[in-house]
Amino acid sequence: MNLIPWRKIAWLEHSLPEILILFKLCLGPGLAVDYANDIVVTFRCHGPPLRFAYVPVSQLRYVANELDGVTGGPNTVVVIGVWSHFSTFPIEVYYQRLMTIRKAVLRLLNRAPDTKVIIRSGNMKDLNLYESLTNSDWYSLKLDKLLRAVFKDTGVILLDAWEMGQAHYLPHNLHPQPEIIKQMIDRVLSYTCPEHGK
Repeated sequence: MNLIPWRKIAWLEHSLPEILILFKLCLGPGLAVDYANDIVVTFRCHGPPLRFAYVPVSQLRYVANELDGVTGGPNTVVVIGVWSHFSTFPIEVYYQRLMTIRKAVLRLLNRAPDTKVIIRSGNMKDLNLYESLTNSDWYSLKLDKLLRAVFKDTGVILLDAWEMGQAHYLPHNLHPQPEIIKQMIDRVLSYTCPEHGK
């Protein structure tokens, strides 16, 4: 089960050559199936706060609740990306959410220690005039440092999107461009499929 933002469907396009993708808007639940390689990927957007125009209440799910429903095991990989929608809220709100997710991750790892849990860090944005009024990379960096501190020593793997975006020649973007996404996919696969050498 992967908990990834819907725009990261590009991850699937880069990593699964022939797949069936079913999803509803940007919220999920989403499903991608690679029959040839016996891979099933599910995804869902995290619960509030959100900045979408229309969100049916029936579709809102918190990451911690979703994690509590995951059986886990050696063939299960969970990818969590939660930060951008918190960039206009006080850091205390983000901290409380991260602590709730941390507890759920630890429960999952206690139930199924062979489960791989990957946390995607935040990344820098292209700050146009509108974005500059409500966001800043300085504050996003504070959120990123908090995320790293909360999940330190938990056995969770950090997907360092911040460093990957900062080191790349492409301009910063809230939704990284395909070249950066490809690097993220390669990194995730190196943690999840190291025996295949790809």
